[in-house]
Amino acid sequence: MNEQDIDFAIIMTSGPDTPKRLPAPFFFAATAAAAEMGVIVYFTGQGTLLLRKGVAEKIYPKAGGMSVKHFMDQALNNGARFVACKASLDLNDIPAGDLAYELPMVGVAEALPYMGAAKKLVSF
Repeated sequence: MNEQDIDFAIIMTSGPDTPKRLPAPFFFAATAAAAEMGVIVYFTGQGTLLLRKGVAEKIYPKAGGMSVKHFMDQALNNGARFVACKASLDLNDIPAGDLAYELPMVGVAEALPYMGAAKKLVSF
């Protein structure tokens, strides 16, 4: 995906400490991707904690509901692309081997062109 292909970008800063906020960005990503929009979800800050193996599977925004991993997988299966902030992974002591997904790890300088080129940008 190049810069011109980004219709919708989501900056994901929310993490496990705000479980009720977590489904919405993945609903947006899944829906936009299903509508054949180019979607990127950039995980940074506490959002990178969701990428650690075993974390998203254990977070249920609503008792008896689906896990956050379910919503994340739905977005990916519909065609959204996940990207992680390398500095935030380092800040949260998450080595590449502990990631639940295979995804690019980039710095802010690498991510900014994609965010700037996006036709729509939201932050959670």
